[in-house]
Amino acid sequence: MTTAPSATDVPAAARTSVPSGPLGFMVDPALDAQRRRDLRRMRLVATGLLVLAAIVYVLTRGHDEGLLGFVNAGAEASMVGACADWFAVTAIFRHPLGLPIPHTALIPRKKEMIGKSLEEFVGENFMREDIIRERVLDAEPTRRAAEWALAPGHAKRLVDEVATVTVHALHRIPDEDVRAVIEQAVLPRLVQEPVSSLAGGLLDQVVRDQAHVGLVDLALDEMRAWLVDNEDLFESLITQRAPTWVPTAVNDLVARKIHTEALKWLADIRRDPEHDVRRALDKLLVDLAADLQHDPVTQEKAERLKERLLTHPQVVDTAMSLWGSLRAVAISALEDEAGPVRTRAVEEVTGLAERLLADRTLRDRIDTRICDATVYAVERYGTELTKIISHTVDRWDGKETAERVELQVGRDLQFIRINGTLVGGLIGMLIHAVSILLPS
Repeated sequence: MTTAPSATDVPAAARTSVPSGPLGFMVDPALDAQRRRDLRRMRLVATGLLVLAAIVYVLTRGHDEGLLGFVNAGAEASMVGACADWFAVTAIFRHPLGLPIPHTALIPRKKEMIGKSLEEFVGENFMREDIIRERVLDAEPTRRAAEWALAPGHAKRLVDEVATVTVHALHRIPDEDVRAVIEQAVLPRLVQEPVSSLAGGLLDQVVRDQAHVGLVDLALDEMRAWLVDNEDLFESLITQRAPTWVPTAVNDLVARKIHTEALKWLADIRRDPEHDVRRALDKLLVDLAADLQHDPVTQEKAERLKERLLTHPQVVDTAMSLWGSLRAVAISALEDEAGPVRTRAVEEVTGLAERLLADRTLRDRIDTRICDATVYAVERYGTELTKIISHTVDRWDGKETAERVELQVGRDLQFIRINGTLVGGLIGMLIHAVSILLPS
């Protein structure tokens, strides 16, 4: 028998476009044409057997004894079995001979019940916690993912795909949307949210951790570099503010001395972690942190300053400029296939995969978390997912649903007719033999 072709057997040209039917069915014209041919062929075979049984019955009619008697009884029973099974198969999809016989055309009349039954079947047999946990744990998703990532080229492929998707996403984010989020969501929220206590706590922790020392050192280095590179400018600023009656030579000498002492003073601060200036700065920061957390006057001043800054028209433009710069840097880094970002990402993926394969406890813990997340999703959204089945079936037209289902399984159902014809004939001959053997 000719079997229906799979999707891979259909020419590529026929598979390039798979249109959708009027009710949402996915329609492949090439596959549908092949299915119709197969269904028609099997119908002809089943009907041909019925016609053959009828012909044999007519030719052997009246011969109740001998071999022809068995043939006649078998042909008669074959016709009965063939007709009964034709009726049964046809009644699934339509009214036989167009007659509104009760309990026929089951799919067009009962499609809502079928959809509901499918929904209940999926919910009862696939959406249960014990089944989900068993299937997820048996699948060992963490181990499989790690093995896949360690296969040659897979880690790089994963990173490349993620980088490509991220770049496309960044390109497709409209600046108007970002500006709208900043203007309508971020800035109003920041204006309403008190930040003085938070800023004071953060500043206090920074001072405690000495995290500001590096920033102070950087500022000292920049100041010293500016003084070295701009000695003439510095001295000019000093002499311009000197009294006019002081001789120029004295002014120049004083300016050079101040420049030298300023460099020395900065060097002393930079070299001595316990310098008075550093201690004074630390005390200033500690007092500011305390006032931001506990002093209402300071808190009010900080909030007013925050509001003035955030409501300034230039803030949004500055934020958009920063966003543009960050996006450009991110895109540039992600698009560089040989750059440090992608290279480091591949190394991290490979290292994580190796660790997962080596650590069974970690794999089990991650698999358990995957189970928990899957069960949570199913328990929370499982009902909505299964309802998609019944809602989709409810939208289908009964007649077209029957036609689509018959196109899918009708060919195989013709074997019921064929088997009914053959088995009916065998049973007819068996009954004929029993009737001969039993006494009259």
